[in-house]
Order: sequence, then C-alpha cells, then structure tokens
Amino acid sequence: MTREDARSGILGLKDADSRKANAVLNFKIRTEDIVKDLLNSLKRPANRRSFMRRGLAAAGTATVGAGLLGRGLAVFGQEHEERHGRLTRGDAAILRFLAAAEIIESDLWVQYNELGGIQDNELPQLGGGGNASYTLALTQLDGDMPQYIHDNTEDEISHFRFINNYLASKGANTVDLSPFATLPSSTADGALQIGRITNLMQLTVDTSYWTRYRSRTKNPDLDPTFKFPQAIPSLAVGQHPAIPRNNGDLGDPNKPPNDPANFHIQAIANTAGFHFAFIEQGGTSLYPSLAQRVADPEVLRILLSIGPTETAHFQTWHDKAGNAPPLADPNDPTLVFPDLNASPFGGEDFQTNLIMPEPTFLLNRKFGPVSIIRPTETNGAAMGAVKALSADGLFIGQSPEFFELLRDLAADADAARPDHDANYRSPREG
Repeated sequence: MTREDARSGILGLKDADSRKANAVLNFKIRTEDIVKDLLNSLKRPANRRSFMRRGLAAAGTATVGAGLLGRGLAVFGQEHEERHGRLTRGDAAILRFLAAAEIIESDLWVQYNELGGIQDNELPQLGGGGNASYTLALTQLDGDMPQYIHDNTEDEISHFRFINNYLASKGANTVDLSPFATLPSSTADGALQIGRITNLMQLTVDTSYWTRYRSRTKNPDLDPTFKFPQAIPSLAVGQHPAIPRNNGDLGDPNKPPNDPANFHIQAIANTAGFHFAFIEQGGTSLYPSLAQRVADPEVLRILLSIGPTETAHFQTWHDKAGNAPPLADPNDPTLVFPDLNASPFGGEDFQTNLIMPEPTFLLNRKFGPVSIIRPTETNGAAMGAVKALSADGLFIGQSPEFFELLRDLAADADAARPDHDANYRSPREG
C-alpha cells in the first residue's frame, strides 16, 4: 500500500489539489518503532514543543500524525507559514480546527452509513455491506433514514475536503488525522474491518439540546449555569452502543421490529437517532461561534456557507429522533426511551413536533425573545466542542497524543482575533 493510499482510507483526499499539497511531504513511513519513539518523545511537553517547531527535518523520515499536518510541517512550528501566504494565522487556525472536526464527523458518519445507510459508488467511503436488522430498526424512526444517513455522510466528507483544499491553495498546512484511525470496527455484518478515529459503541449522549431549543426563557449564552433537562435521561449516563457491536446485537430477523426480541437492536437505533442530532447541533453552533473570530471576508464566506448545512442536518435528525419507539432495552433495563409526548414528559419542553427553535433571548433580555441558534458565544467555542465530543465517548480508546493535538488545534482557533490578527500569536508560540 502506498503512503497516499494509507492516508486516503476514510479521508479520501485523492483530488489533484490534495496531491499537489502533499507533494511537499516526501517522507516515508519506515518502521513502527520509529513512530513509537517519536510519539513517546511528544509525551514530554518540552520535547514535544521543540519537536513541533522543527517539523521532521531532523527527526528522520517517519510521518507522525500527532504533530503533523498535511504538508509535513509542525502544527504550530511555522510562525510565518500563513504570513507568506494569503491567510492570517488566526484564519488558518480556525479552518484547521474545522477541518479536524469535519474529519471526525466524517469518520463517525461513515460507520453509520456502512451499517444503516445507502451503499453506493458515489464516494469510496460510501461502500460497505449494510446491515438489514440495524437498517430496519432505523427505519422505525423514518423510512428515509438510510438516504439521510448517506447524504449526511457525503456532506461531511465534502466539508473537510474543501477546507483542506482551500488551506493548501493558500500555502497553509492541512489536517490529516488518519494516523489516529486505530480504534476497532464493529464486527457486525456489513461493517468494514478498518481502523476508526471514533468509537460509536460506548456513547454517553447529551440530549439537553432537546429542551434547549424549546426553551422560551433560557439561553446558554446568557444562562451558562442553567442545566437544560435531558430528553432521554438514561442516555446521558453510562455507555451505550449506537451501532451493533457484533451480530449478537441484531435480534431476530424472523420477528417484526415491535417484537420484544428486537427491542435491543431498536434501542441501539434509537440511541443513534438521538446521537445524530447531538452531533449536528454541535456543528450548528460551532460555525457561527468561530465566524466571529474570522478576519478575511472569503474565509467568513466559507464558514457562513458550510455552517447552515449543519443546521439543516440538525433539524432533520431532531425531527426523526422524536419518532423513536418508546421502550426499555432488555439487555440494559436502565436504558429507557420514554414517550416524550406523555406525562411526566410532554408539554412544550418535550413535545416531539416542536422542531423549530422557540424564540428566546439573545445578547440582552431587553431586546425581547427571538428564534435563534444557541449557543453562539465565541469565547472558548473550539475547546468547548472538543470537551463535548470527548464527554460523548467518541474518543474512548484514543491516544493521549490525539487529545493533545485536538486541544492544540482548538486553543489556536480560540485565540484567533479578527481585529488584531496581525499581532496574534499562538499560546504555544510564546
């Protein structure tokens, strides 16, 4: 397998622009020992910092995902990188963080599509075998779920590819997380046995977005300590699979979906339905939050063009999650999906067809309520996204270097300032 093939894997960066950008990186992967030695060196903060400033020029010919971007340069080591191009360093940092977020999204959506979406040849990542039992359970939420999953997957792949290609066109470093695709796949029928960046089999899903978007009086930007109630309280504790882990999760194909023999696979599909909305509400907030830190109008246009597609995804999944059949998981009786339209739920805070954002307060209560995306606070937005995805369980099993890289990318994005970006310096640049 060539290095380009290894990099493509889930990510699929095989277009001409990506090959041109990656032509700068002429390194070869030598041995696992070299990679391990370099990764171990990154665990020591002082060594890691100096290593990332030097890039790989003096470190041999290995490629290390924990400290590298697409052009083989260190994440924070090229102080003049964007200055010599046509991007401010802050704008490049924002785009790199968004590229990383979209790669992570693409990885998880590819897994959902392999088992529950439409498999076709539109993109290499949209293949897989499909899983009839899981797909049938998903269609209890909506008959078009497989098509929606497919299209959401394709959208996220297009997002990270575009952002990386744009960065490369400006002479800036791109993002490649493929060295971190080391987590195991599901072994259920239909799942490809390849390394993953994300873990969909041990999720703790925050469903407070459900009541946050129904509240007429609270906004997390104005009420940061207020705890919005969970739509599915038992999903927000413990660890739950959103895809079948193996064929033992699949139930009885000879019985209808509403038979108790299939309640477990239905609980997994219900978990996925609420998780879809959790993921996309994050992107819905992230893009407008980071757009406030952008300096260049063209970069702003990118964020304003991609961000609303995340909102379209969120509203779709928000609607479908409301169709999740009420049940308890027989394999985990603590996991209960209640009827959200009945007592003790029900009312405007839980009513399933209230999928439009209810008006609430923005900036100051004196202006009155308005229907908005929330939150959109810009301070700490990127780091907040990293924390939310980590708390979700998506990265269970990932390496310390992976978390350190995400935190570094987030810190640089959060440090960007549109008003004085010429003087902006990464916190790690001193």
